[in-house]
Amino acid sequence: MNLHQFRFVQEAARRNLNLTEAAKALHTSQPGVSKAIIELEEELGVEIFARHGKRLKRITEPGQHVLKSIELIMREVGNLRRIGEQFSAQDSGTLSIATTHTQARYVLPVPVARLREAYPKVNVSLHQGAPDQVARMVLDEVAEIGIATESLADYADLVTLPCYEWQHVLVLPPEHPLVQKERLSLEDIANEPLITYHPSFTGRTRIDQAFAAKKLQPRIALEAIDSDVIKTYVRLGLGVGIVAEMAVRDDPIGDLAVRPMGHLFGQNVARVAFKRSAYLRNFVYKFAELLSDRLSRELIAKALSGHVNDYEL
Repeated sequence: MNLHQFRFVQEAARRNLNLTEAAKALHTSQPGVSKAIIELEEELGVEIFARHGKRLKRITEPGQHVLKSIELIMREVGNLRRIGEQFSAQDSGTLSIATTHTQARYVLPVPVARLREAYPKVNVSLHQGAPDQVARMVLDEVAEIGIATESLADYADLVTLPCYEWQHVLVLPPEHPLVQKERLSLEDIANEPLITYHPSFTGRTRIDQAFAAKKLQPRIALEAIDSDVIKTYVRLGLGVGIVAEMAVRDDPIGDLAVRPMGHLFGQNVARVAFKRSAYLRNFVYKFAELLSDRLSRELIAKALSGHVNDYEL
């Protein structure tokens, strides 16, 4: 048995048992993938996949156990590579970060700049996507660290730790009547055309849950994934906007009024994620520490080894 066979089996499972798609992802031929899988099955003495003709139909019970073992093996192979990189180049390499637009635009610039000061030979590669995509990029080892508010804690193979808390804010024209109201209610906001995030981004779940709890149907005029887009459409008069406080905290918007909404939508928690049992290079730990003073190398190492699942902010 060899690593090529393990990769072929793993990719076939990932591609919903479609060997053609698995072959494309692995830059090889479909017959080659099929042959390697059959050879591994013969060597193990079990069928990993049940078949109908030449097509794979499902993963067998022993196949499920084989796939779990392959996952562990391939994870450790990745760790071996990183160990080699760590000791051959202590202060250089590429830090790959998977994150959402809001984090990349408003939260990461300062930590990234400070990391580059500490490790000038380290390049940073930012991969932006929806929270589910962020999680998948970390699981697939496209990125070593993921940062998002939604979804990350839903994956068993990710170790996630709270990074910081934040709240939503209302942005609206300075002359809008709600600016003068001392304490806004959900009913006040529900009567306005709202411009806010797409349902899978930047804490939108909490917004929807708050309205649903009050049995209110908000008037969503426009959804976006970009806080700057939301602010632009507020300026054009399409409605009032709900954005993350990071989008206005260090970004002057003198032409818009800002009202905190934590009392209505609660606090959101941004989380960092690592692949379980991953080997992290020194500068990955350093970047995490730059993200939040609540994160330390010791805490992350304990979490990766299975001794810490979470901690309180």
